[in-house]
Amino acid sequence: MAGPTKLVIMGVSGCGKSTVGATLAKALDGTYVDGDDLHPAENIAKMSAGTPLHDTDRSPWLDRVGEALTFRQETTIIGCSALKRAYRDRIRARAGAPVLFIHLSGTREEIARRMENRPGHFMPASLLDSQFAALEEPQPDEYAVTVAIDQPFVEILQKLTQILERLEPK
Repeated sequence: MAGPTKLVIMGVSGCGKSTVGATLAKALDGTYVDGDDLHPAENIAKMSAGTPLHDTDRSPWLDRVGEALTFRQETTIIGCSALKRAYRDRIRARAGAPVLFIHLSGTREEIARRMENRPGHFMPASLLDSQFAALEEPQPDEYAVTVAIDQPFVEILQKLTQILERLEPK
């Protein structure tokens, strides 16, 4: 692929980061890393108990996300909420290379419906409002694209593939 090789699939919990990220990585012959697997155990315990994370909780996790991008030569996609610009900036700085953020955007109602049908995930639907409250959508000056999730999965993947083919590596 001639386009970007370090990507983060971002958005609130339940938007489809893992599904889109893993499928896109396979299509690009790359590697997918679930950002949830990079959380310290304390963060998982807090979220499982229904307690939102604070910025100090997220800092080591965001550093791990950036480092995971740094140490891989192949196309790497990480699913990570990256809700605030400061979080995205921290990941970019830690990665030491350009990182394309792909924001999977949906309404609160749509994502709540998805979360209800997602058994076994540590993130309870009760934290969805805190996720939307924290969300700072990527701005035009960021290396980012936004894709609406209110369409069939195959169309989301087609749009992303077309976008990535047009983007020059940074």
